[in-house]
Amino acid sequence: MNNRRILALAQLANSIGDGVYLVTSAFYFARIVGLSATEIGLGLTLGWAVGSVAGVPIGHLADRRGPRGVAVLLALTTAAAVASFMFVRSFALFALVACVYGTAQTGLSAARQALLAGLIAPAERTVVRAVLQSTLNGGLAVGAALGGLALHLDTRPAYLAVFALDALSFLVAAFLLLRLPAVRPTQVTSAGPRLAVLRDRPYALVTLINAVMLFYMPLLSLVVPLWIASRTSAPTWMVSVLMVINTGTVLLFQVRVARGVKGLRSASLSVRNAGLVMFAACAVFALSPYGWPFLLVAAGLQVLAEMLLASGSWEIGFGLAPDDKQGQYQGFFGTGVAVARMLGPVVLTTLVLGGGTVGWLVLGAAFVAAGAAMAPAVRWGQRSGEAAARSQADAAHREYA
Repeated sequence: MNNRRILALAQLANSIGDGVYLVTSAFYFARIVGLSATEIGLGLTLGWAVGSVAGVPIGHLADRRGPRGVAVLLALTTAAAVASFMFVRSFALFALVACVYGTAQTGLSAARQALLAGLIAPAERTVVRAVLQSTLNGGLAVGAALGGLALHLDTRPAYLAVFALDALSFLVAAFLLLRLPAVRPTQVTSAGPRLAVLRDRPYALVTLINAVMLFYMPLLSLVVPLWIASRTSAPTWMVSVLMVINTGTVLLFQVRVARGVKGLRSASLSVRNAGLVMFAACAVFALSPYGWPFLLVAAGLQVLAEMLLASGSWEIGFGLAPDDKQGQYQGFFGTGVAVARMLGPVVLTTLVLGGGTVGWLVLGAAFVAAGAAMAPAVRWGQRSGEAAARSQADAAHREYA
């Protein structure tokens, strides 16, 4: 079994578990555990906040100790955290487990990206990442369907069964990752700080721009359902239709879109186009009170923007990172997801539900501005990387002179 297939199977395994968790967790914590909506939101926000801070040092650990072993350990830790949710009876314990879960998930993502970078040639990384993203969407769909059964039964044993399935999925992922060849840890050099990414201003700017673009994430899961319920006459099942459009399109076309990205220049163009298409999606969503077909058109535009953004950002995240520091750089780049998960729901619901059409257009304009800013930020990153490489070469020359 080749490395790509093992990576895809590991992604499929834990994405099925993630799908189950995403669909059922809020209901489980509210109805079975007895937590309030405020407690659930606070605990999960705290968990992702801790995870975003831990991403860089865990990524650095993957660089220095080898990404395969760290990824396996974090997959096992995630399984343990999910299993622990089954025994939560108080907010304090819930918040503690949420922090472990958020840290393990964020760190696992960074370690897996470092593992991919070590096993896959640079020219092929974006396409392979697209394959994994398509696999992720397929697994989420399967997991969501299984979670739907638990929601239909709405009993404690049903919820516990799907949480056990989630934990099992990460155990399977850990077993599969262990079958991959080990990637040699990078050597520690005396030049430069240990956590170099924290001083890489161009990469920090690129990460910030990507985080702004990732604010699309709560659209279909939170903002659009609330918009449909409060501002349109569309039936509530339209939410499911839009989710099917999204996951199905990514599953079928993400790899094809990613093949158009070949290098940092085309990646920057892809992100810029994503911002423009996202503006069009926001404008059409604003028209949806005049008819439900606008929702279908907007969902199609939104998923196209999502695929363009993903393809461009993967290439940029890998391409601007030094080969010997992929773990810590991917950990830092991945904080954009955590930021979008923490701040996106509050910002988007306030902007869109409070501002209506104007709010949609302001949101779209923010996507356009962020997309346009990516190219100059990437060029700055390229110049900075070239200067750093020359500096290290000069230092090495003086050392051996």
